[in-house]
Amino acid sequence: MMSALVIRARSHPGLLAALLNRVSGILLALFLPAHFIVLGLALSGAPALERFLALTRAPLIEVLEAGLVAALALHLACGLRILAIEFLDCREKTAATVSACLAFGFFFGLLFLIGVPM
Repeated sequence: MMSALVIRARSHPGLLAALLNRVSGILLALFLPAHFIVLGLALSGAPALERFLALTRAPLIEVLEAGLVAALALHLACGLRILAIEFLDCREKTAATVSACLAFGFFFGLLFLIGVPM
């Protein structure tokens, strides 16, 4: 049986922020090897890179790229939140800061998806 303390801790917004920060970090870490492979294609010549870039024009890939941008923005926002907690002693309004982190990530993902130059 779970104690009331454990149940209350699981519903805390700070736990959601920590989980989002870790998941977005893992997604970014999984992206890095693919990015290095594409950089290797660029070094092997323009035709190889162009063949790969033709694949990235598919709508599904564009949505995945927008998700990657959103994950990067979310990871940045959650990291800044952690720095603010550590160095500025800002522990109040956790739910509002977690919501702001989510909004920041989705905002930049949406900007990327609709084609706004960054």
